Amino acid sequence: MKTLMIQGTTSDAGKSTLVAALCRVFVKRGIKVAPFKPQNMALNSAVTKEGGEIGRAQALQAIAAKVEPQNDFNPILLKPNSDTEAQVIVHGKAISNMEAGTYHNYKQVAMDAVLASHKRLAKQFDLLLVEGAGSPAEINLRENDIANMGYAEAVGCPVIIIADIDKGGVFAHLVGTLALLSESEQARVKGFVINRFRGDISLLQSGLDWLERYTKKPVLGVLPYLHDLALDAEDAVAIDNKVTTATINIAVLLLPHISNHTDFDALRLHPNININYVRHTHAIPPVDLIIIPGSKNVLGDLSFVKNEGWDTQIKRHIRYGGKVLGICGGMQMLGNSIADPMGVESSLKRVKGLALSDFDTTLSTQKVLTKVTAAMQLNNLQTPCSGYEIHAGISVGAALNKPFIIFNAHPHGFENDGFISDDNAIAGTYLHGLFDEPAATLQILKWVKSDAAIQPVSIVAHREQQLERLATMCEAHLNIQHITSICEGDNNDGYK
Repeated sequence: MKTLMIQGTTSDAGKSTLVAALCRVFVKRGIKVAPFKPQNMALNSAVTKEGGEIGRAQALQAIAAKVEPQNDFNPILLKPNSDTEAQVIVHGKAISNMEAGTYHNYKQVAMDAVLASHKRLAKQFDLLLVEGAGSPAEINLRENDIANMGYAEAVGCPVIIIADIDKGGVFAHLVGTLALLSESEQARVKGFVINRFRGDISLLQSGLDWLERYTKKPVLGVLPYLHDLALDAEDAVAIDNKVTTATINIAVLLLPHISNHTDFDALRLHPNININYVRHTHAIPPVDLIIIPGSKNVLGDLSFVKNEGWDTQIKRHIRYGGKVLGICGGMQMLGNSIADPMGVESSLKRVKGLALSDFDTTLSTQKVLTKVTAAMQLNNLQTPCSGYEIHAGISVGAALNKPFIIFNAHPHGFENDGFISDDNAIAGTYLHGLFDEPAATLQILKWVKSDAAIQPVSIVAHREQQLERLATMCEAHLNIQHITSICEGDNNDGYK
């Protein structure tokens, strides 16, 4: 198996997007390709075919490569539940929470898991396109590195470095990054890609020529700034979706530990839906629907909601005829209480819920991870839907006797999920990805506003269009032939 690694000068340089684009470019050329990220830190995750958990970016890259997401595509996933602690997920399964210092000492074990995944993938694929994490030049993280050059040195793969010119200082970023690498690591770098350029390329040419002379490394392409590019985000919440002709207005509470905010991408992309992400210190505006999203630290985020005064504002919203939807951790907040006796997510043992529905939740060390098909019970209809579950909580109580979701079949034997309040104003579900289904989205929008005559966006079709757009752009602006030769080991300074 050939392996090529994409590293970046900074976070958000474009590594995830370039790997996704190259996955699509090479699969269109008949190459059996897979994405890979040795170590990922993100709260946005996806469920694999094995019932494991990987980063959202690798799931998107798998779609670009036209393969089913699997655990080995992201062997180490870190999901922060505080500023200093994260849940460590190895080969799709959570093993424990670790403080930063503890995890640093664990990295050798983590590297063994990374190399085991690499070895298994080598038996399945012709080409592995690997995404680094952050920057390879973080001096304090170089020891026992598994995310960037530590991995590249271990498997002996070539590296391309990408930098974002839109941030400014692109030449300093590239030259400085290269200078902070060891001699063997510098030799492993086979070229540069400059991302998000806008303007006249001829005005950049003198800088490109200088960069090649100074570093003796080729510039493999300059990618233009793609306006309105919208793909599944790994970390940052995309909030620039204000519309001028909104039929439905939605508020999503921007929790400190919000997870799987990609749940709302299909809504965010709709030209007649306005989503307002309500930030710290901001009041919830007048809207048709308030969504409480998932959270990686539900008890902590529930306390945050109360401190912001959002609990009072949610109750006022309901009194004035508004709807409320809780998803996963957001649903748990709607109940009477949430208990975490084992310290799964935080040191808080028990927090009183918003008491908007009669049930209680207890977190356990056993996480539910599964994809499901089901029927959504809403508007006196049963609408086929599908989605995925990622949660450590089990909820019980009278409110759940009127479920929101009826499963076709469930690996854990559950028959139903969530609830609808007796007054039809509040709903909750553990199911992520509901809005990815146009038919289910339509029923939810009708529940929110019965006279809303809008057709939902198909996020699947939109994602596919964006991936094709990316691939076409890369084929036009990158030296794919040179990149292919790097993958093949040609002009590779002895590295294979």
